Amino acid sequence: MSLRRIFARQMRRKHKEIWPINEAAGLTPKGWPGWPEGKKFAVVLTHDVEGPEGLAKCRQLAEFEITLGFRSSFNFIPEGTYEVPESLREWLTARGFEVGVHDLAHDGSLFRSRKGFKKKVGQVNRYLKAWDASGFRSGFMLRNLDWIHELDIEYDASTFDTDPFEPQPQGTGTIFPFWIPVLPPSARSRAPFSPSATAEESIALRRGGYFELPYTLPQDSTLFLLLREPSPKIWLKKTEWIAERGGMSLVNVHPDYVRFDGERPSSHTFPVQFYADLLEDIRIRHANSYWHATPKSVARYLSSAFSLSYSS
Repeated sequence: MSLRRIFARQMRRKHKEIWPINEAAGLTPKGWPGWPEGKKFAVVLTHDVEGPEGLAKCRQLAEFEITLGFRSSFNFIPEGTYEVPESLREWLTARGFEVGVHDLAHDGSLFRSRKGFKKKVGQVNRYLKAWDASGFRSGFMLRNLDWIHELDIEYDASTFDTDPFEPQPQGTGTIFPFWIPVLPPSARSRAPFSPSATAEESIALRRGGYFELPYTLPQDSTLFLLLREPSPKIWLKKTEWIAERGGMSLVNVHPDYVRFDGERPSSHTFPVQFYADLLEDIRIRHANSYWHATPKSVARYLSSAFSLSYSS
């Protein structure tokens, strides 16, 4: 970890023009319809549960969010080092939370080869169906957006607007969700609501696909474990920047790394107060100006707005 931190500091200096804020990512897409109820920006909370320690903290983290008036999505690993109790999934969904599928085994192999992915895609889809899940996020944010079409999903969340610290560091360059169409290749770079698309392209774009929801706030592990930031100041600053540009503030907080009051301090955890400060800042400073939704709600709102259909 010490060597990673040294390298991360070098990366931070090298990419200071695009991280944590890439100004170009704040451009509003052509034809963007805005958020429901005339809200200024969107707030989406997600959690990737990495191991047994994180699994044990899920209910406590969810109850913590409930007290502040928020709901989130918990992404569980189907075949990892833990087994997700059905009772936990039911408890979460009964209280307005969402459950998503996080990779398959979270070992970095899912997208390593086309042949390997084809062997595993059926397993991922079976978990999506069994859990009544609409969304997917890959392990380590390693992904192939074309292959993901084979998953029975409404949205994917395996990308980011800008994050040079990730193993696959190419960002989407936008703080807005966008549609990943199946066909045609000539139109894939265009938004489904872009007035520049031809009539034929517009029809093809709507035949099937999924929404991509990039995370737009730096990951908790990057900020507090790798870069050892002493406060959530970067989260607050970027949320304000996203709000000014009308984008989507989507954060990924790992229960595994959250340290609740009374727990022993560790270099592998950060105080839950950092997360509380983010939620309180959103709730108070941005009161009445944000639309808070789960990822599935974002995908379904945009699907309805543009009359899009999912590949499944």
